[in-house]
Amino acid sequence: MRVRMKLLIGNKNYSSWSLRPWLLLTQLQIPFDEEKLSFNDPAFKTRVGRYSPVGQVPVLIDGDVVVWDSLAIAEYLAESFPKLGVWPSDRDARARARAICAEIHAGFGALRNAMPMNCELRLDWVPRDVRVQRDIARVIQMWTDCRETFGARGPFLFGFFSAADAYYAPVVRRFLGFDVPLPKIAADYVATMDALPAMRAWVTAGLAEHDFFDEDEPYRPRPAR
Repeated sequence: MRVRMKLLIGNKNYSSWSLRPWLLLTQLQIPFDEEKLSFNDPAFKTRVGRYSPVGQVPVLIDGDVVVWDSLAIAEYLAESFPKLGVWPSDRDARARARAICAEIHAGFGALRNAMPMNCELRLDWVPRDVRVQRDIARVIQMWTDCRETFGARGPFLFGFFSAADAYYAPVVRRFLGFDVPLPKIAADYVATMDALPAMRAWVTAGLAEHDFFDEDEPYRPRPAR
């Protein structure tokens, strides 16, 4: 009998990297136990460091196997559950899905820094500098290309839900929080992702935390001292 996997995650309100494997596991109905660690916990690094040499979340623990990178977790799940559709079944779609996941995994620093994920955040759109605008435009281009080329069989990037959708879920949250103006294809995709029961469950849990981490709260008013 297979022992349930465990996923170590950070605060749901903020942890974009944790959202990715959590959403993938939940949406594909892969059984797992969740262990949430607060970024405010002074022992955070020590607790994560028991499993991860880099001291960061997420971390997937499957028996003696420990995987501490979100993209590596996706690949591990694809190998462990080959029939569940972690990646698209079509070779060309699968190659594209892996490419766009690698692209967001390694880049888009301007977007990350200027528009952190925060489930509570609801701000009016404010035009951003050229680097952020370039990142936003690239995401919209990727989503549009994927939907137009591979999306005929369903509402997700490659028709059916896959790791690519889990990987862009934090970007969906960022676009919603900062009220980014989007063309119809991208706006419809954001609405699809936002309505996912698994996404709603994550957001609801994040809103219930009330565990505010200053580093990720540049927009929250501070009390006068």
